[in-house]
Parts: sequence; structure tokens; C-alpha cells
Amino acid sequence: MEEQYFICEDSIEGIFTGIYEAYALRKGHEHTHIQVGEDSNYRLFASYLYIQPDPVKTDKVAGTLRKRLGENAYYAICRAAASYNKEEKGEAIYRTVVDGITAGSGRRVMENLRNPYVMKTFELARYTANEAHYETEFIRFEELEQGILYAVIGPKNSVVPFIMPHFADRLSIENFMIYDETHGLFGVHPAKREWYLVSEPENFRKEQLRRSRKEEQYRELFTIFHETIGIKERENKRLQRQMCPLRYQDYMSEFAQK
Repeated sequence: MEEQYFICEDSIEGIFTGIYEAYALRKGHEHTHIQVGEDSNYRLFASYLYIQPDPVKTDKVAGTLRKRLGENAYYAICRAAASYNKEEKGEAIYRTVVDGITAGSGRRVMENLRNPYVMKTFELARYTANEAHYETEFIRFEELEQGILYAVIGPKNSVVPFIMPHFADRLSIENFMIYDETHGLFGVHPAKREWYLVSEPENFRKEQLRRSRKEEQYRELFTIFHETIGIKERENKRLQRQMCPLRYQDYMSEFAQK
């Protein structure tokens, strides 16, 4: 039987739309596959269908997952969809949904780790969640001339949607932005309002943003404080990298000026 591949955009909306179309095909799931991004090698005896993200279909799939699999499984699937692992996440998420809805695992689907696809979804979700946790610890905001708090991060996974609620709760009266330069995505929070996501404009250059005078002063003071409290004889670079990996240090003010 011919294999059917749905080629999806690398986003939660893209993958969820692909899942919707796979179920709408009604040809069974054994020979149906979800693929994120285009493959360089096409397979024999297979047909390919390119899927455009559809917000209506995305909402329907999200609603079904929440109702049938529960909130915990739904958020795990969303975190897996945000993974940088494009090669495996589409198929893993699709098969996890099939296991939960069609095979009947239901709300315990994420406990069925004997299923290799569920196991892979679990691993991807855990890795994204861990990185989101690290970003909430290591992120550094700075004040721009306009009085907006601004932070730049460079995560492997698309974690902005998962860290924005954390800061929106704690900085509810502030105007702030978090820029993920890896994925070209902004998390924007207007003071006392709901946060939202914005794709990076084509002409955006982060060098155009200027720090306020106070920010420059505090940045210098913080760097001096960080260097002063250190004890050179007890410096342990290996332990430092273990507790705070280099890819986070690149975005932290206390390391940026060294």
C-alpha cells in the first residue's frame, strides 16, 4: 500500500494541522506519516502532501487533545512540538496522539513508555521543559531608551511560549520583550495586558536598540560586582560551565563584557 506523508511547517500549528489532515484522510494510520520540513530524499511508493498551518484546524486538534488526553499530556505534546529535533518530532507526536486517542491509552498516554514514539515525545518534551527552566534562571533583561525591558536568548528549542507566562506573572506592570534570535520570535508583554508572540520583522536589527543611560551604569556596576565577589584562587571554570553552560553565558551581562 502506498505511504502517505504530510509535510508540515516546523511549528505547533503546522504539526497540529498535519494531524487533523491525517485523521481526515480516513485511510488508517499504519501507512500515514507526519514529517516536519521537506526531506532531501523522496521515498519510492510514497505520496507527499504539503500542509499549510490552519488556525481553525489547530484549535480543533488542541481542543480534542485537552479533552481526550488531559492538560498534562497536551502540554507535553506542545513542548515536544517546540523541540529543535525536526527529524523525529512530527512522527513521534502523531503516533503518540494515535496511541492516546485511537489505541485507547487516553489520559495515561504519556505513561505508555513502552511505545517508542511516546518515549520519544516524552524525551523531547522533557528537554524543552528543562531548557525553558534554565532560561528563566539565566535570562538577563536590560532597559532600553524607551523604558522597555528587553532580553535576548538563543535557545535550541522554541521556548519563548513556555517562559512568557512566568515573566508575565512576575512583571505584570512592565512593558517587556523577549527575543529568541535562534527562531526569529518575539514574546511581547504590554504592561497590565496579555502577552503575545510576534515573528521577527525582515528588517529587524537588534543593534538598532539602544540601552538607557541608567542601564549602562547598572550594567557596568553589575559586572564590577560580579568580578569583585569572585575569589580567583577558587575559580573553577569546569564547574562553572557545568552549572551555567557557555551557550547561556553568551547572553548574560556578567560574562558579555569579559
